[in-house]
Amino acid sequence: MKKGGYVYILTNKRKSVLYVGVTSDLQKRIWEHKNKIDPKSFTARYNCDILLYYNGFHSIEEAISEEKRIKAGSRKRKLDLIVDMNPKWIDLYDTIED
Repeated sequence: MKKGGYVYILTNKRKSVLYVGVTSDLQKRIWEHKNKIDPKSFTARYNCDILLYYNGFHSIEEAISEEKRIKAGSRKRKLDLIVDMNPKWIDLYDTIED
């Protein structure tokens, strides 16, 4: 069986930047963003470490396809996704299940 994947959206404290990413290990990847493992990355430079949205898929290929669809959409569509899942814009990192 293929390993699944996740699409996620991060923001910074001011909620002025949105970052859309994809991973096969959501908990580990968000931990890496929060700890700025790659200090030259976009998320480290713009302090994007608040998890606002995530969605799981059966395969990484499905997750990648959804990531591309979300990235191609407008900021309003990204905001709509966030508000539907997380209307209070809280950090969802602690809600990730292993």
